[in-house]
Amino acid sequence: MTYVSVGEHRLEVHRLAPSRAGLPTLVFLHEGLGSAELWRGFPQALAGATGCGAVAYSRYGYGRSDPFAEPRAVRYMHDEAERSLPDLLDQLSVTEPLLVGHSDGASIALLHAATSARPVTGLALLAPHVFVEDRSIEGIESARRAYLDGDLRGRLAKYHDDPDATFFGWNDIWLSPEFRSWSIEDALGGVTCPTLVVQGTADPYGTLEQARRVAAGVRESCDLETIDGCGHLPHLEQPERTLAVVSAFVARVAAADPSEPRR
Repeated sequence: MTYVSVGEHRLEVHRLAPSRAGLPTLVFLHEGLGSAELWRGFPQALAGATGCGAVAYSRYGYGRSDPFAEPRAVRYMHDEAERSLPDLLDQLSVTEPLLVGHSDGASIALLHAATSARPVTGLALLAPHVFVEDRSIEGIESARRAYLDGDLRGRLAKYHDDPDATFFGWNDIWLSPEFRSWSIEDALGGVTCPTLVVQGTADPYGTLEQARRVAAGVRESCDLETIDGCGHLPHLEQPERTLAVVSAFVARVAAADPSEPRR
């Protein structure tokens, strides 16, 4: 693990594997309560299966990165996609990443590919959000109860330096009235790289309509993989299937792009 300064904040970064020549670097973007560590062994396994390099990092407010010092804005995912992520990629000399995003991280990956005007080799998206559903709000309200009355705070405290700032920074903005109209559907037409969406049918934070709208909105080819009975964490709940699907996608995308070797 190392630290990289992005803007005014210090971020936790894990370089997990170097790339073989000609292969993209996988950049892992975690969920709304995640961190670099909370990906568990999935980044290392995917790097091993594909030969790609891998980088996982904790966004500002998460993991061992600097904790939140201010409330989040409705456009926090746009800000991450358009400002923080490009700065981080430049500092790591990653010029054409293959972004692997989960939940909020998948939404950030979509926004980065759509709006940053920077090369992106592909998007592997696990349980992305592109609009707010009733199920999303119900799941986030349930998470709040689990944090206040259950053991969620204790579990998050193992992975975040300031679990209260991490949890409420995410939970408060999602439950705010102004967030109900949040949507990134109008940006999807700017995505011009190959895309994979993996969605569980039992995800408490979103229905299959999220994945369908991604597939309908992006301009390049989009593969949709649904996993029956799987919840919000396909890479942890169904690791073998998720690894097989994502590694096959990565291999196909890498083989289809004979450009100069990437970092």
